[in-house]
Amino acid sequence: MRGEPMDDGRRENPGTRLGSWKSLIPLSGAAAAALFIGGGVDVVHRHQRAAEEEHAAKPAAKAERTDPRFVVGITTAGTSLLVRDMRTGADVGLPIAPPQGSRFHRVAAAKDGSFVVASYGARKVTFQRLHLGDDGRPQDLKDIPKAVVPGASTPWSDIALDGDHIAYVTYTGKRSRVDVLSLTDGTRKTWTTKAPGRVGSLSWSGATLSFVWAPVGSTTNQLRSIDTLGAAGDLKLSKAVMTLPKGGSNAVLTRDGKTVVAGLVAKSQLTVQTFTLTGKPAKVLWRQKVTGPLTDLDTAHTGGTVLATAGDLYANGVQPVPGKDLADATW
Repeated sequence: MRGEPMDDGRRENPGTRLGSWKSLIPLSGAAAAALFIGGGVDVVHRHQRAAEEEHAAKPAAKAERTDPRFVVGITTAGTSLLVRDMRTGADVGLPIAPPQGSRFHRVAAAKDGSFVVASYGARKVTFQRLHLGDDGRPQDLKDIPKAVVPGASTPWSDIALDGDHIAYVTYTGKRSRVDVLSLTDGTRKTWTTKAPGRVGSLSWSGATLSFVWAPVGSTTNQLRSIDTLGAAGDLKLSKAVMTLPKGGSNAVLTRDGKTVVAGLVAKSQLTVQTFTLTGKPAKVLWRQKVTGPLTDLDTAHTGGTVLATAGDLYANGVQPVPGKDLADATW
């Protein structure tokens, strides 16, 4: 899908600053003033140097992280790919058309700041990579060679990207299929099911792929996971993580695999909340009034916060961004 001043232990005691000044013979007023000012400047400079050294020594993993500024969305007809500013809600640059003979269906964000887009046509799904400029304007959209998933992509298909591997859901009637594809060499692993139902809310945690299983005719949805390094085959090989709260349709594993983030809409209010891996409620991250049902949750690669699609696009601490014209969006 969103202190207190630090005490580094080096703060000086005013009674000992500038040496043992209490034991010195009193100075003249002018000399004392000059000494005080000079010493004060020296203290400021030393503190500034210490702060700079501390900042430079911080590991990259502990550096300040910020949420993405731009979302990439696909229009409901699949005929355009566009970029929208999370701060203003305005479109950035010109829309991009899909490859000839196909329509855009899904989009996923990569850790390097690019986006992988799924296009569907002629009973197969192909993938393209989109790069943005620093100002958010689309720079290029290039085919990813060898990256192809056969089958029918539908409005219920879903996508998740983790480095070189992409997971994609296709359908035969009401039966779903999950393909895990290497973007480098095109090798695939496939999991299918004979039971009618929807597979959605895909997310990666290392080699573990999680998804929400929503059986046809049931109001109970379940978060499950697959070890993609293991054997492919039937989706029965997946393991149950937790049953979602009543009415819950979307949940993702955090990238460290230690927590579940789920969303629930009741009376037009979205609640985004964490759960333990045993299904125990943990922390409410945020609540917000929304304009539609929850259809997607996307965890940001930077900042660690969640983008929720519920009619419009929502994230903690920012104004809603228009999204009713989009079939899919991510950041």
